[in-house]
Amino acid sequence: MNAHNAVPTAASMPADAPMDADVYPFPPAADGAAARGRRRWLKPALIAVAVVLAGAAAWQAFRPAPPPAPVASNVPDVTVLVPGTTMVSDLLTAPGSIAAKRDEPVGVQGEGGRVTAVLVEPGQRVSAGQVLARIDRQVQEQEIAQLAASVRQAEADARLAEANLTRAESLVSKGFISRADIDQRIATRDGALARVGVAKAQLAAARERAERLDVRAPSSGLVLARNVETGQVVGPGTGALFRLAAGGVLEMRAQLAEQDMSRLKVGMTATVTPVGAKDGYAGRIWLLDPVIDPTTRQGIARIEMAYAPGLRVGAFARARINAGEAQRPLLPQSSVLADAQGNFVYVMGKDNRVERRGVTVGSITDQGVGIASGLTGREQVVASAGAFLKPGDQVKPVQEKTAAKAATR
Repeated sequence: MNAHNAVPTAASMPADAPMDADVYPFPPAADGAAARGRRRWLKPALIAVAVVLAGAAAWQAFRPAPPPAPVASNVPDVTVLVPGTTMVSDLLTAPGSIAAKRDEPVGVQGEGGRVTAVLVEPGQRVSAGQVLARIDRQVQEQEIAQLAASVRQAEADARLAEANLTRAESLVSKGFISRADIDQRIATRDGALARVGVAKAQLAAARERAERLDVRAPSSGLVLARNVETGQVVGPGTGALFRLAAGGVLEMRAQLAEQDMSRLKVGMTATVTPVGAKDGYAGRIWLLDPVIDPTTRQGIARIEMAYAPGLRVGAFARARINAGEAQRPLLPQSSVLADAQGNFVYVMGKDNRVERRGVTVGSITDQGVGIASGLTGREQVVASAGAFLKPGDQVKPVQEKTAAKAATR
């Protein structure tokens, strides 16, 4: 700054110099009062600012939370129904195995020997007394020939004794032969006749033993198994050479729960379907076993069937037994699902979450699927879309319009 433009101060002026107002626009006393005035309003201003800031902080801390933004719902709508119960055909489904109604083992009756011929195969029908296999009988035939010769010899002796007796009796009246000789000849004749009878009996026994070497069917039926081959040596201890189903009648031994056994009666019709087969075979219950297994609590219903090529003894099958009519929950087919664990439906549980419920399917008609067990009819059952759900999924149940009507049936 230039010297002539500098503002003179009290220190730079002479002591006796006059104080001109133009030179000192702000007297020293006036400058101190202004500073004091500024300090007086600065403190209240700072307090006011602090109060404002504290109020703002408190409002931020204690103000009510803003309402949450609306979130789009992902819970799907699912149609449900309460099926109630309906009078439907009561069909019981039961597993079991196929067997012969009367299983007849056929073995060697006689002494046995080497098998010379096997005349039948499994699956063939045979009649009572039909030869199934032949056993070598050469030794027996020689014995028969020997005994036949013995019979002829005994008969010849008997004829000779009879002739001697006749001649002796004609000489008694002439006194050439005593009565004692006649008695002797009568005894000789009777002994010869007795020896004829013994020889004939021995011959008949030999022929019977030879006949018993042939393995014959004890009754008409179906050959189930053949356990012998040509050239095999067999005897009484060999065991069964053949197995027959007497009369060609088979049966399925259906396993049912204890409570279902009480609903069955002899004569009820059934349809038996072997595993893997498309066709069913008609049958009827001919026997209900009187014993319940104490471990499994199951009984056996025996269903007889006529033999057919698709039925095999020992095969696993499933029977559908017509047990009359009963009150059952009736569901649309879309409600009933199936997997490796069996048939099931989805029902509404707590918090509208679906639960899996295993069921036993009864009759299937045009009106729907009858449920034999697993439901009471009062549950909310998913009517459709079950294939897209899994246990625990939350849904929004929508009552089917016909559900109320179904619940009152």
